[in-house]
Amino acid sequence: MDPVTVDVQPTPNVNALKFVVNRRLTEGRSRTFRTAAEAADVPVAQRLLAIPGVVQVFLLNDFITVTRDPSADWNTIVPQVEAVLREML
Repeated sequence: MDPVTVDVQPTPNVNALKFVVNRRLTEGRSRTFRTAAEAADVPVAQRLLAIPGVVQVFLLNDFITVTRDPSADWNTIVPQVEAVLREML
């Protein structure tokens, strides 16, 4: 299997970034998580929500959109998101 690639893209929302990966995450059905309890059956979403400053995770097809608390710093969050994706996918 190819190594995981992660392409970070901006969204219209300054508090959300799109992480496009070379893996299929869902089959046409989006999933949104705001708490670890909601993500109980999706370990990657649980891990992303555990990152300080992350308030929502949205999965669809081959991308994950991560939304941060407006007071959180993307420079701290992005490397952690990429590390989780590379480790878990």
